[in-house]
Amino acid sequence: MRQISQNYKTGCIRLENVSMPALKRGGVLVKTNYSVISLGTESMKVREGKMSLAQKAKARPDQVKKVMRSVQQQGLSATYNKVMNKLDSLTPLGYSLSGTVVAVGDGVNDLQVGQKVACAGAGYAVHAEAVFVPKNLVVPVPDGVKMSHAAFATIGAIAMQGFRQAEMQLSETACVIGLGLLGQLSVQILKAAGMNVIGVDIDDSRNKVAVELGADYAATPDDPGLLAAVARLTGGRGIDCSFITASGNTNAPLELSVEIARDRGRIVDIGKTRLDLSWNDCYMKELDLRFSRAYG
Repeated sequence: MRQISQNYKTGCIRLENVSMPALKRGGVLVKTNYSVISLGTESMKVREGKMSLAQKAKARPDQVKKVMRSVQQQGLSATYNKVMNKLDSLTPLGYSLSGTVVAVGDGVNDLQVGQKVACAGAGYAVHAEAVFVPKNLVVPVPDGVKMSHAAFATIGAIAMQGFRQAEMQLSETACVIGLGLLGQLSVQILKAAGMNVIGVDIDDSRNKVAVELGADYAATPDDPGLLAAVARLTGGRGIDCSFITASGNTNAPLELSVEIARDRGRIVDIGKTRLDLSWNDCYMKELDLRFSRAYG
């Protein structure tokens, strides 16, 4: 079967012929109908793949710590060989798809062959013709839902988990900073829940889409009307909760979130940006910074 994979050492992405995944206990085999390309996440992986080893280390300090522990436990030579082999291996991309169950493993009683499902998980719901997915990362597709729409279930769940972390109340005002796919879904969830919503993105075409999807106002960060819109929608108090759904090596989304927040406002980080907090600004407003761990 065919699968899209990346060589993390070179950054090269290829369509590979690989073996069918094995059916294991506690999961199902699924024939893929649609697989979603998550532009933010997968672009980040492509950018990291093209970096030098030093740049990769700087971008992933968590992995550097693992390497240092391995050096202490296994020695420099063994660790070097392990890291080079890992970098040179092919890693499948993707984490959100829809498909049809073709085989059911032992211990799975609530799914059956022929059932339409949505699947989640990096390393499981990858861009491939068929995948093995543990049962807790599989959900049946309700009648009437298009399979092309069901493929977005994982990304929708990420947005929903961010909403849950915010603990918002009816008629509060939210700001979504970063209006890619995840941000646009967040806008729609917030509006469906009865919130006032402001969107912010450096790409004005995305701001227009957010307004079409229900946002009360959307603009670039330097738009002179942004702060006026915040004041108008909040009665001058400030944003109840900002959702950072942007990605990139910049502190600007956090700085904007702090600036427009009300006293004791909340900030929920769903994306991946720098989070260099200004102690004085956060202290004076007594802000609450929360993290949303993907789909919880």
